[in-house]
Amino acid sequence: MVHFKTVSFNTIKTIPNAYWDSLKCCTNIYYSPEFLEAYEIANTDIEFNYIFILKNNEAVAFANTQIVTLGVETITQNIKMTSWLKRNINRMFRNNQIRVLFCGNVFLSGEYGTFLKDGEDKVETFTALAEGVKQLAKSTKRLNALFIKDFKDESRYITDHLSDFDYATMQVEPNMIITLKPEWHSFEDYKKALKSKYRIKANKADSKSETLVTQLFSEKDIETYKDQLQTLYQNTIANADFNAQVLNLNTYILLKKVYPEAFIIKGYFLEDKLVGFLSAMKNETFLDAHFIGVDYSNNKEYAIYPRILNDYVRLGIDAKTTHINLGRTASEIKSTLGAEPETLTCYFKHRRKTLNTFIKPFIKNVKIKSFKQHKPFK
Repeated sequence: MVHFKTVSFNTIKTIPNAYWDSLKCCTNIYYSPEFLEAYEIANTDIEFNYIFILKNNEAVAFANTQIVTLGVETITQNIKMTSWLKRNINRMFRNNQIRVLFCGNVFLSGEYGTFLKDGEDKVETFTALAEGVKQLAKSTKRLNALFIKDFKDESRYITDHLSDFDYATMQVEPNMIITLKPEWHSFEDYKKALKSKYRIKANKADSKSETLVTQLFSEKDIETYKDQLQTLYQNTIANADFNAQVLNLNTYILLKKVYPEAFIIKGYFLEDKLVGFLSAMKNETFLDAHFIGVDYSNNKEYAIYPRILNDYVRLGIDAKTTHINLGRTASEIKSTLGAEPETLTCYFKHRRKTLNTFIKPFIKNVKIKSFKQHKPFK
């Protein structure tokens, strides 16, 4: 039997460089210490931990975790259940607060929480990671629950072994992915591939937003407009079905410093007032949409959000990426641009065994919102 050793760190600075070198994970920006450190430095209200699994003193697996405090109503408000069940779930948690250990980046949508080194037995090393998360949970005070997030269908032969640790499987909203064709060299090329109805829709968004002045932000610009960016971002997440934590946008200043070309912030101005922004990261062959912000009082008249979606397509084509990940939420409108759903699975566990037994059937039966999947291409 292979002997694994678990080591944990609560700050990026103390992780030996040899661990990153052994894993060879840093070509993916989301596993790089520079990316992770930006979140750690800017979001001081979150407890960060980094778990490494060693075999023969070499790192073979990694997990990125955060401990956050949520109001139970944040979890239950958008889930269909009887009022009796909702009351009883709320009563399980003192003062309607729940401390959750998230494995996976709580600010990203996708499979960015665990990394398994190439050539290692996937199930074996992932099981060792799950044991490492269990050890961290045991040493964490006042922890209520664990949430291991965002695995693609092709990973489930590995991750479904979390049932051995008494986790319940949970479906969440999918990522919406646009696959770009190599012959699309411009937004006009992309629009030519659309059916007439959807081409008109894209043109209308550009026409209605023509008054807006756009600007790609430098690090200095992000500092200048940080308060307005934070307000617009919090406007947007207030309309989301679920948001585990509010990002401190000082994170974006740090990311722009480290990734001046790969990390993108674009602002939208109406008469010199910032009324919207998008953020994105070029990561390998993907352009990933990160958070956006919208002034909803001007959104209908000036089509700020539809324009942002159009501009994600423009950015992806200009960057010569193969895919654009538009993230979760607003799945139907994203499908009108050609985005297809990528199913994601999460795993949940309450720390108290009796409560976990009660909650598991409910978690397994949580249904994600259905939406109409459009087929906009000819």
